[in-house]
Amino acid sequence: MFAVEELKCEYRKNPIGLGARVPRISWKLRSDRRGTKQSAYRLQVSEDREFGSVAWDSGRVDSDESVHVTPDDLTVRSRTRYYFRVEAWNERGESSGWTETESYWETGLLEAAEWAADWISAPAGLNPEQPEACPMLRKPFRADGAVRSARVYAAALGLYELGLNGRRVGDSYFTPGWTSYDKRLQYQTYDVTELLVQGENVIGGWLGNGWYKGYLGWDGYNEMYGDRTALLLQLHVSFEDGREVVVRTDGSWKTATGPILMSEIYHGETYDARLERDGWSSPGYDDVGWREAEMIAHAKDILIPQENVPVRKIEEIRPIELLRTPGGDAVIDMGQNMVGWVRFTVCGEAGRGVEIRHAEVLDKEGNFYLGNIRSARQTIRYTKRRSEPESFEPRFTFQGFRYIRLIGFEEPIRLEDFTGIVVHSDMERTGFFECSDPLVNQLQHNILWGLKGNFLDVPTDCPQRDERLGWTGDAQVFARTATYLMNAAPFFAKWTGDLKAEQAEDGGVPFVVPNMLEKKPSKGGFPPPYNSAAWGDAAAIVPWTVYLSYGDKRILEDQYDSMKAWVEYIRQTGDNEYLWDTGFHFADWLALDAKPGAYMGATDMHFVATAYYAYSTSIVRKSAEILSKTEDAKRYAELYDGIVRAFREEYVTPSGRLAVPTQTAQVIGLHFGLLEGQAKEKAIAKLMKLLEESDHHLTTGFVGTPYLNFALSRNGRNDEAFKLLLQKDFPSWLYQVTKGATTIWEHWDGIREDGTFWSDAMNSFNHYAYGAIGDWLYRCVAGIDTDEAEAGYKRLRIRPQPGEGLTWAEGRLETMYGTVVSRWSRSEGGRMDVRIVIPPNTTAEIELPGAALAETRENGVILGTENGILSAEQAEGGVRLTAGSGHYRFTY
Repeated sequence: MFAVEELKCEYRKNPIGLGARVPRISWKLRSDRRGTKQSAYRLQVSEDREFGSVAWDSGRVDSDESVHVTPDDLTVRSRTRYYFRVEAWNERGESSGWTETESYWETGLLEAAEWAADWISAPAGLNPEQPEACPMLRKPFRADGAVRSARVYAAALGLYELGLNGRRVGDSYFTPGWTSYDKRLQYQTYDVTELLVQGENVIGGWLGNGWYKGYLGWDGYNEMYGDRTALLLQLHVSFEDGREVVVRTDGSWKTATGPILMSEIYHGETYDARLERDGWSSPGYDDVGWREAEMIAHAKDILIPQENVPVRKIEEIRPIELLRTPGGDAVIDMGQNMVGWVRFTVCGEAGRGVEIRHAEVLDKEGNFYLGNIRSARQTIRYTKRRSEPESFEPRFTFQGFRYIRLIGFEEPIRLEDFTGIVVHSDMERTGFFECSDPLVNQLQHNILWGLKGNFLDVPTDCPQRDERLGWTGDAQVFARTATYLMNAAPFFAKWTGDLKAEQAEDGGVPFVVPNMLEKKPSKGGFPPPYNSAAWGDAAAIVPWTVYLSYGDKRILEDQYDSMKAWVEYIRQTGDNEYLWDTGFHFADWLALDAKPGAYMGATDMHFVATAYYAYSTSIVRKSAEILSKTEDAKRYAELYDGIVRAFREEYVTPSGRLAVPTQTAQVIGLHFGLLEGQAKEKAIAKLMKLLEESDHHLTTGFVGTPYLNFALSRNGRNDEAFKLLLQKDFPSWLYQVTKGATTIWEHWDGIREDGTFWSDAMNSFNHYAYGAIGDWLYRCVAGIDTDEAEAGYKRLRIRPQPGEGLTWAEGRLETMYGTVVSRWSRSEGGRMDVRIVIPPNTTAEIELPGAALAETRENGVILGTENGILSAEQAEGGVRLTAGSGHYRFTY
């Protein structure tokens, strides 16, 4: 059996509204035989679903390429659907036949000139008594005749939600998303064919403040990008007789306010159901009293088709307990620190008002705790319209919480009246990890939920307090973990596009992307120009991580100038072009070796800066090689060598020791490959000495923690890495688990042993950065990695590294080629059982730790070079072999 399956375009199945001029097609192979590889393919594109005529035909191409294949000389048109199909041949010359599943992509509006619509806004003073009320907009129109297709293209200043004939349009939330609004503003495309009716129709929309007009940041500012929300919309209706009608936003639309009296991302939503306007987005509604919308001037050349996957409702959570706190509050425990909102039902008389507040934790007495939320109110207020039970959920706000406090609800309170709605960017789940230790499994759960809570259109630091910003440092340290857990390629492509847009002329990269810190004068905090090592290095690290994880060369092409500009910014900033020894840096943020009351750890900030300078330069060099930029590759190779020499001269003493005696200094010196020979050996020894002095506990912060266990496992001390993983007392990853954490904390001691909290000033309980340990769990414990030379897991490197304390572990990863599995188990007698799955059209270099070639069995047979095994040899640490696709079981 040999077949082609799971056809995708730009990582998506049948996307509409695509902006790519040269879209990339990917597919997977299915085979019941080991060693299957593609030897050739043929890709056809047609505007006819039956392929009666073909717009583009690759012909038979002798290639094993099945990921990111491009119809290079196809010229695409706006608002056009293109069908595609694939035929592949394997290494035996067997054909899969043409794929039969309907696969297509559809373009959006590719030119700014195609926007005939006007930006429209509610007039000032629309509701003087409720100035924060969210406006509603509506437009009647007719559709006379058989409709062939209908598409809505929409964007907003602020957030929007559309309705057509009384039904919600699409299932996306927080549209159009958060981008660098001054330079890039996404629009969305919706297929509304099935929502239209013959005759009169009505399209309408709500507008919310969102990130554009609402409150952002800890200084209490709003209107960062503008002081008016607005809608831009075009509805194209195509009829079977060839006619087309375009309904667009203009001065003929009507507007009024309704039941949403306040909506803010940080503060929540206030809704008075008595003010609902029944049927307002349906035909037959009387809009007397509604005012004319105002057309406003705003750029359209900044509009881009949706790049990221949309934010959607992903799952629902049922509460586990109703609590009565010592303070007398009625509190519901959802059982999981989550991000989204609560859908609830209210009983009682008409006019009853209820309130829900949201918190992450209870204090040590068991009372509802809001201190760490800071000025974010996270409050939902609802007023009933009738005496019958009414259900509600908000539109334009999200909360980070595990606990909700109920005020004004009729007794008895019933748990079944409350449901947690989890929302985040709808990325495909790709990675799984499980092992013999339940606490480590809970850690893995917490890492995953840290991602769910903070990947809501941008990679935020936290989802609950008055911050929720796209901190670049957090994103880069967690990026590889994220690309294991989810398909984060579109997510990061959109975000790095904003990073590039926010980059200063001199190449500097801001602390946060989108960059709202420079919008209004700071009331304190960080000094401009808001550039820091390890944070700005996201410009190089995140695109490189996406390339490694998905073989995505285009993100390197798109971001190369940005990556290069960042390195050039560093080069020109310092007094010495090979050292970054100037400016402010966060250094090893929140490390435990910081001075009392300080946030930055003891590792010298310029040591960290120069190490990252070398790392980013090495990435730019490798990217230049991949992109065939020969002169740049040579130039950055020379720069890298110069940085390494300068680093060693500055930070390695004549006796070969690092001059910075911290755990983090040894870790990044080792992990970034800045040390060799005696200096490397002494750094390993020093790191072990420091760990022994701390009773085998870490003191690292945001910079050192992601690489700590890698530095140990890759330098002969995998035993120590496992010891750190399995520590249960403070400070450790599992300490948080023993304290009941269901997400990753910002601080190692967010909750202290005595139940007290770290400072209210900065104490998130959903902060994914320390969850970067997941990368080590997947790449070292489970042993699943990619060969840089054939990125995207085209050539796998599978090297599980068992350690004391675990008897088995399993990693599973859905790559662009298919499912990879690496599972090992160890019996009490020391026998190893390793099970590996390699997807078709890939090969794997496998290392079996501690194995002897003569004693190793594969499916009970002495290991040889047949049936998928391409080579096998005895190596220093065990058996090294190369294998083609298939399921394998090794015992020794």
